[in-house]
Amino acid sequence: MIFARGFAAEVRKGLLNLVAGWREVLIQMATFPLFYLLIVLFMGRGQLRADLLLPVLLGMVALTFIHEQVNRVFWSYLGDIQSGVLEQTYLTPLPSAALILGRQVAAVISALPTALAVLATGAVTITLQGGRLPFDAQVIVPLAAITLGTCGLALILCGLTLVFKRIEIITQLSVAAYAIAGGTLVPLAAMPDPVAFLSRLAVPIAPGIEAMRDILLGGHSLAALPTGWGLGWLLVQPLLITIAGVILFNRLEHLARRRGTLGRY
Repeated sequence: MIFARGFAAEVRKGLLNLVAGWREVLIQMATFPLFYLLIVLFMGRGQLRADLLLPVLLGMVALTFIHEQVNRVFWSYLGDIQSGVLEQTYLTPLPSAALILGRQVAAVISALPTALAVLATGAVTITLQGGRLPFDAQVIVPLAAITLGTCGLALILCGLTLVFKRIEIITQLSVAAYAIAGGTLVPLAAMPDPVAFLSRLAVPIAPGIEAMRDILLGGHSLAALPTGWGLGWLLVQPLLITIAGVILFNRLEHLARRRGTLGRY
């Protein structure tokens, strides 16, 4: 009962923060789609080329989601540390798992408006170009894999901030790295083999983006994905990242509690 009430309270708090920051959300819902169009213009040498709109859109939606989700969870922890609220939370009977899960769910929901704004912009632009946005129910699997893997990454970064505090730059650099070398804008097949290998291994959104492109652009099925490491890795990679995130977060959380540094910044 305590777990359920604590979980619901964390989700509610996260959604209230989303509503309270509606101006910021509107700005992001305008800037991220604009950024998508500018990228396509840049890659198309001043033209919104039809052959670039959909591949870049799939990567940009995933990149927007991971940026919003990770940052919202990270800043929720860092903000509570700075205000001294987090330490008080750990003095209550509330299990920390309820806190973690509630914030993850709230962050996933809060990341959707901006990601959907990018998707809608891409769909309208593709339609105006005389094309159509394809849909295949199989993309639900890579989308779920991206969501789970992103939550695992958020756990790792949140665990690090419990101990090291001032690591804001790491979150920004990680998202920048995914944009450049994660297969979001340029397919991993077109990148050097070592970069493609590392991205498929460790970037939460990379296998999902490749799978979505194979399904929506190539017409392939989940069981016969021609690029990347196949369906097995698409399912296993986010699980491994999440397991690593849970283990690392728990150890760093215990370390911060032993040191008594949960309320220090």
